Amino acid sequence: MTSAPSLVFNTNFLPETGQPVAVAPGVVRITAPNASPYTFTGTNTFIVGDDAVAVIDPGPDDDAHLTAIMEALRGRKVEAILLTHTHKDHTALVRRLRGATGAPVWFEGRHRLSRPLRAFEINTLARSCDWDLIPDRAIAHGEELTFGGVTLQAMATPGHCANHLAFGVAGTPDLLTGDHVMGWNSTLVAVPDGSMRDYLASLDRVTASSYRRYLPAHGGAIEDGQAYARALKAHREMRNDQIIAAVTDGARSILAVVAAIYPRQSPAIRAAAAMTVRAHVEYLADRGALRLRRTTLGTRLSTL
Repeated sequence: MTSAPSLVFNTNFLPETGQPVAVAPGVVRITAPNASPYTFTGTNTFIVGDDAVAVIDPGPDDDAHLTAIMEALRGRKVEAILLTHTHKDHTALVRRLRGATGAPVWFEGRHRLSRPLRAFEINTLARSCDWDLIPDRAIAHGEELTFGGVTLQAMATPGHCANHLAFGVAGTPDLLTGDHVMGWNSTLVAVPDGSMRDYLASLDRVTASSYRRYLPAHGGAIEDGQAYARALKAHREMRNDQIIAAVTDGARSILAVVAAIYPRQSPAIRAAAAMTVRAHVEYLADRGALRLRRTTLGTRLSTL
């Protein structure tokens, strides 16, 4: 079993909910009041630019958060509303903000699954996805967008979901990572909405870039983002090893693997863990490290 570098989560973030907080030159964060087990202290909305701006990830459909964004804009022109991805905790306010500002909405593309839905399969995240939102402009990997003297470089980071983007602030160490890398917890990767293969490749992409300080959509800044992303990848590789060991020891289902790896966690934690374990299992089966057989009674696992 591989030995993973230390992965330490930081849950000490003080969100200053509803208040504009300057986090970098030309970048202001406003945290929405939608704290939950999946959103931590709430969704971070970012305003980028000076005299003209972009708003990144408007967040939940909340009156107070819309008011906070509009007050922080101080009458400046919003040239675009950008999205890192199309889960509703990032997009639910888009339509009202577009109506208030007249700004177009730009993101990678409509929400889509990372692989086709299989027969009798349920997408556990279906209600969390903004299926009907259509971009006024689709953003491609490597595209540069300038707002009020600040240039953003779009970086494709699929994995958490298929249309996920990060935005690098050109000429600075800062990368707005959305949900791809967060300091308070590891990212949920749930098939078929997400893909473990894509997620791991996207971790390689961000660590290979010049950006080293990460500004996530939930929680505070990660000062050494590249080291943290490498630790996240090593943690996932360790989980792969644990899953192979559990199946070798006789676990034949996703729930049996979860029970072997998380023996003391609550049923709620195990239910959430099962989503990511399933993504790991599919990844391992695609690599030929496990045998996966789908039956009417569920997924059956075995070693090769």
